[in-house]
Amino acid sequence: MLKHSVFAAIVTTTAMAPCWAQGVAIEQVRIGVLTDMSGTYSDLTGQGSLKAVKMAVADFGGQVLGKPIEVLSADHQNKADVGAARARQWFDVDKVTMIADLMNSSVALAVSKVAEEKSRIAIVNGAGTDALTNENCSEFTVHYAWDSYAMAGGTAHAVSKQGGKSWFFLTADYTFGKSLESSATKVVTAAGGKVLGSARHPLSTPDFSSFILQAQTSGAEIVALANGGQDAQNAVKAASDFGLLKSGKQRLVALALFSTDIAAIGLQATQGIYSTEAFYWDLNDETRIWSQRFLKETGKMPTAIQAGDYSSTLHYLTAVKAAGTTESAAVLRKMREMPVNDFFAKGGKIREDGRMVHDVYLVQVKSPAQSKSKWDLYNVVATIPGESAFQPLAQTRCPRLKARAS
Repeated sequence: MLKHSVFAAIVTTTAMAPCWAQGVAIEQVRIGVLTDMSGTYSDLTGQGSLKAVKMAVADFGGQVLGKPIEVLSADHQNKADVGAARARQWFDVDKVTMIADLMNSSVALAVSKVAEEKSRIAIVNGAGTDALTNENCSEFTVHYAWDSYAMAGGTAHAVSKQGGKSWFFLTADYTFGKSLESSATKVVTAAGGKVLGSARHPLSTPDFSSFILQAQTSGAEIVALANGGQDAQNAVKAASDFGLLKSGKQRLVALALFSTDIAAIGLQATQGIYSTEAFYWDLNDETRIWSQRFLKETGKMPTAIQAGDYSSTLHYLTAVKAAGTTESAAVLRKMREMPVNDFFAKGGKIREDGRMVHDVYLVQVKSPAQSKSKWDLYNVVATIPGESAFQPLAQTRCPRLKARAS
């Protein structure tokens, strides 16, 4: 039986103290789960991500290098300045060795900079922007579960092959949404399609009526949602209310819709929607076994982000043990050397740009008649190999790697 782990869920208010020498090993592993606990993305990550990290720590045995592993948590409120301040406090005061999850692209980019400054590790599962492995790449940041290139590109490629030639985007007006739209647009135009327009909406928009009307008026065959969380849910509901899916003239495509979104909205309104997922609980026996454990703990099946939080935490702890130290550079070397082989990924590999490359899945939402249970949501249409799903390293815009190659 697995040993029970020791956790410390600490949110300190201590004044910030001077940081220790960069790159020096810390006495024990402390993991900080920094995520959206109460906002638009809390169902995707939130308490479920914290639980996934704690499950990984427990499965590892609760300790490493002879010391108990501690888990801290905080809500960044989807604000980059709040996230960066919390990360700085954790690194400087609480001696956190790794920050996990990092939902929200703006927050992840800000925290990645702090992690680089402090020579500490950030493992991003929540945020989708591919800038984390391109313009804003850092040798101390790992982008693990998914990104906008794979999700948007995979979906856009599949839908374009099926004849979707004209597109209109409903885009969240910040880094993540713009990244999704950009990635999908490149695929659409490369396939000979056209983008007829886009409508930008603020984060946490409650009413999508005007945006759906713009999409309908555009006459585009494909209406693509370049958003996520509650925004994606609200947009799908509005599209259903306005009869967009019933017209037969337009199709709704979600570039970052997750299983929790489908469950929240219901199959009646979402049936037939195409999306790309980095993980689905019902892929095989391994995914089902772990997901049933998660379901018992949380009452919900895991999202790809939550499954990635578990997998990446376990990979990090395994690397710490193999390196025999918490020193970031040594741990990251081990993380890159060792393949990821678990229920989340087979033969996964962390590249020099920080991208963890693994297979992803094109899925289509089932109709109510096809579904056999509450969480039976998808037909898996195709497996997209990691080498095809994620941006090739040869196309990197990472300054550090481009300088090395020149």
